[in-house]
Amino acid sequence: MIIGKIEDGIVLDHIKAGQGMKLHEILNLDKLDCEVALIQNAQSSKMGRKDILKIDRLIDLNIDAVGYVDPGITVNIIKDGELAKRTHLDLPEEIVDIVKCKNPRCITTIEQELPQVFKLTDRKAKVYRCKYCESKAK
Repeated sequence: MIIGKIEDGIVLDHIKAGQGMKLHEILNLDKLDCEVALIQNAQSSKMGRKDILKIDRLIDLNIDAVGYVDPGITVNIIKDGELAKRTHLDLPEEIVDIVKCKNPRCITTIEQELPQVFKLTDRKAKVYRCKYCESKAK
């Protein structure tokens, strides 16, 4: 399999196998008008198997969404065909409009214009709770 070299773009590497499509959906990569490659179950010496996302354009990437889906992801920024910046992610302290509160009594259910804000309450267990009603994110 041959996937072309990126001149200017983003490579999301070290995605847990099976999480690439979820990340593709959350980041709305299907709405971009550039090449996007999703490589699933690639061999990895560190992880055994991994997914990789390649985006052939520099976009405003929601780093919090990426860290929420998989905090072990490496974000590589490519400029002029060379690695310009590498970032290793961690769980974000707060996520906004990534997941929706499932509590039917939450204010966000009634007030549609309110942002869906979740705070990290337990880093070890990766638990996020709604800012408004304290419901646990799914």
